[in-house]
Amino acid sequence: MTYKYVQEILSTATGTEGSLLIVKTIADTLIDEVAKFLIPRSEATMYFGPGTFGSSIDIDLVTADSLKIEQAAEGAAIQLGETQYTSVNIKPDKYGTQILITKEMMEDGKWNLLEQNVKLAGKRLAENETNLIISQALDNAGNTVSGGAAITIANITTAMQYLEDNDFGPTTLFIGPEVLNDLRNIDTFVEYSKSGNTDMMNKGFTGNIYGLTVIKFSANAAPSTTYSKYAYVIDRSQAYAIAEKRGVTVENFDLPTNDLSGATVTQRIRCRHLRANAIAKITTS
Repeated sequence: MTYKYVQEILSTATGTEGSLLIVKTIADTLIDEVAKFLIPRSEATMYFGPGTFGSSIDIDLVTADSLKIEQAAEGAAIQLGETQYTSVNIKPDKYGTQILITKEMMEDGKWNLLEQNVKLAGKRLAENETNLIISQALDNAGNTVSGGAAITIANITTAMQYLEDNDFGPTTLFIGPEVLNDLRNIDTFVEYSKSGNTDMMNKGFTGNIYGLTVIKFSANAAPSTTYSKYAYVIDRSQAYAIAEKRGVTVENFDLPTNDLSGATVTQRIRCRHLRANAIAKITTS
């Protein structure tokens, strides 16, 4: 009889999920957000860390083909050859965020809210670095290949040729998610994977394309989601540099007047292209 009475209450919407009739369990594990795909520092030509330079750093570059060889007639003076140089300056900018949490939230929260927010701030700064690599370095590409609705093999090989025309050796292909989807649908790559190995089917798109290391970046870590449609071919030995004056730094503080605890999470960093023609950009619509 008791069971029937409870059933009638639930069927007429008198019982709710918040009532004692329905037992709720609240999980004590916080599910973190997914980690984004980022561009690793290993792809930079040069990385300058904290303590290795002052407020900025100058990088000297040999001007390509500036030293000329001339034909000299018998008995004539040999022409004077001279190598020319240029330099680029990188001055880091400061990025960061401030976290403030009330003491009540610290005392009553299920998790250490300050620690959790600091952890997420660190992730945001790591994502910002990928943003800077793209916006401050890769977008200064010396050549652009305009593709159609989907990237093609010809787009990739043309970008490679742009580098090779300037004596650079293509090493890396950075791609957004839409470009990755296009690659998965190019029969040439799928058929190769079917006959050569099973990585495509088991793990998704992996490996090389014409000797290029393929690295995917998350559209939500790029300057905008439009970059999902972009790809970049670079020569790792000549393309861009990263100067980091201050690594990711956390400074805790208290505001007793407002009964708040907080932290500032900061980083001083800048990226810059070194040789524009060592980078080719591919766009699709």
